[in-house]
Amino acid sequence: SQTCNAAITTVVTIAEILKNNGLAIEKKVLTSTVGMKDENKGRVVLKAKIEIVLGKSEKFDLLMNASNVATETDPKDKE
Repeated sequence: SQTCNAAITTVVTIAEILKNNGLAIEKKVLTSTVGMKDENKGRVVLKAKIEIVLGKSEKFDLLMNASNVATETDPKDKE
C-alpha cells in the first residue's frame, strides 16, 4: 500500500540523514512481511516491514554538545 511504502521511505531517509551527518552508525537492517487485517477487504494482507537498528556514533555527543552550544549563543535569540 502507499502508506506502507511512504513509511518505509521515510524511515530509510531518516536513517541515511543521521548516518550522513555523523550522528549514527548502522548496526542492522531487517526486512520482512507481516500479515495485517485489511478492514476494507475483510481479509489478511501481507505488508512490507523494515527495521533499521542504529547506534550512536563516536562523534554523537560531541556533535550534539556543539549543536546545543550554538543554539544557546545564537544572537537572534536575544532580540
